[in-house]
Amino acid sequence: MRRRLKIYRETKWLVLAAMLLAGTTSVLATVKQNDALEAGRRAYESSNYLEAVQALQAAAARDPQNGNIQLLLTKSYLELQERDAAIASAEKAVTIDPESSVYHEWLGRAYGEKADHASMFSALGLAKKTHREFETAVQLDERNFSARQALIEYYCSAPGIVGGGEDKAKPEIEKLQAMDASEWHYALGNCRRQKKDFATADAEFKLALESHPKSADLIYDIGDYAAKRSHTERLLEVAEIGEQAAPSDPRNLFYRAAGLILGNEKPEEAEQLLREYLQKAPKHTGYPRYAAAHEWLGRLYENRGEKERAVKEFEAALQLDPKDKIARESLKRLGKN
Repeated sequence: MRRRLKIYRETKWLVLAAMLLAGTTSVLATVKQNDALEAGRRAYESSNYLEAVQALQAAAARDPQNGNIQLLLTKSYLELQERDAAIASAEKAVTIDPESSVYHEWLGRAYGEKADHASMFSALGLAKKTHREFETAVQLDERNFSARQALIEYYCSAPGIVGGGEDKAKPEIEKLQAMDASEWHYALGNCRRQKKDFATADAEFKLALESHPKSADLIYDIGDYAAKRSHTERLLEVAEIGEQAAPSDPRNLFYRAAGLILGNEKPEEAEQLLREYLQKAPKHTGYPRYAAAHEWLGRLYENRGEKERAVKEFEAALQLDPKDKIARESLKRLGKN
């Protein structure tokens, strides 16, 4: 009996040691997993998309059922313009959690990005998939405003052959009226923008800003529209409202500078704002391009008669984006080819 008891005690301690070792291994694996995910997130926020993909792929290998890893991979691939890889990651996210509105939304965005760069024949099928995913995202969460706005924009801009049509947008817009006034006015304005009815779009975007919007992306999309339309006061309004809604978002710097330059006011402040924007802003879709910041600096210097400095900024913009028509035309105007 004593012999069996000793064996039992020894076995018990071996089992306990094995359990502790397994637990330690599990903890270490979790730590490594969290480290990889956090490294991927930091790299993404810093616009180091290749580094983000590498870290997130490692995280996904350790945790293949984590949809958030696949979502961040989708966003990283889209920034790298690797659209097929973005679609693959978004499809994995949806497979992991078919009930996630956000996952369906980003799968729709990935399909949409590929459709925009595909042949006409391929674009038709991709557009239909885009439509389907946006619809699903809204059905799963009616308050996913970014998904609903994407669906409304699709209806207002896509041809009927792929499910578009302003008549389909109207009921979706009406639903926003009871949910959020700023989102409602923005949707009305955005739909009219797609139809080039700029007077109505201007009025609706003004009402959207007056309705205390919460979304920085909504606010600064109106800023982008205002910059293209050369609306000085609207740009300054966007900067002020955007800073209130999202104090740490650097986009207010860009749009305030653009408003000051258009109004020929406070050139030193405008220059400082744009330099600060270039230091702080990530290279994310939805943020004004660095090339655009250099364009505005070029316009500022040109307005002040500082031709050489203006040329330098327009050249910097063109170096960042060789297809930049504004920079190219500005250099021609200044006598530089």
